[in-house]
Amino acid sequence: MLLALIDYGSGNLRSAAKAIQRAADDNGIALDLRVTDRVEDVAHADRIVLPGVGAFADCYRGLAALDGMIAALNERVIRQGRPFLGICVGMQLMATVGREHGEHRGLGWIEGAVEKLQPSDPALKVPHMGWNALRLRRAHPVLAGLQDGAHAYFVHSYHMRPRQEDVILADTDYGGPVLAVLGRDNLVGTQFHPEKSQATGLTLLANFLRWTP
Repeated sequence: MLLALIDYGSGNLRSAAKAIQRAADDNGIALDLRVTDRVEDVAHADRIVLPGVGAFADCYRGLAALDGMIAALNERVIRQGRPFLGICVGMQLMATVGREHGEHRGLGWIEGAVEKLQPSDPALKVPHMGWNALRLRRAHPVLAGLQDGAHAYFVHSYHMRPRQEDVILADTDYGGPVLAVLGRDNLVGTQFHPEKSQATGLTLLANFLRWTP
């Protein structure tokens, strides 16, 4: 199984690759993991992971700067239906628009906007940084084996607000509900970092590797 972990200059690639490989090894999953910026790898990938750290617009520009990459992702993920996982800003880029330092287009795969966190409790700082409990909203294969209240590690100042609530698989509370996991068709995304979330993250990554949408 070929997995393309997209290198577009904006992601915790080493940690993400290490966690994905460990999830595969621990579960006896044969995996050819390629950290890549090559359109050819995406065109042949069985699964695709898009990480992301930083500002929404910078990440989109980095992805667009790889000649043909967005077209290749649209072809392999949207038209051909290969399983896709977006992590943090990689998940946010699936939105229609990001509103960080202006208004910026996203990939448009999930209708919704990425907006600044505004916790109702002024004691809660932004960025949201640290461990928070997940509230599971809907059953999904990537959440198999996770319990309501499982903890995951977040680092972000913006969050996605999808137009349709039925794509929200899990959220967390940070002065109000904050999307933690989304899913639709062959797409899943996490606002938290599975590669930093220990057992919770490894479980989700292993589930993603086995998932057949």
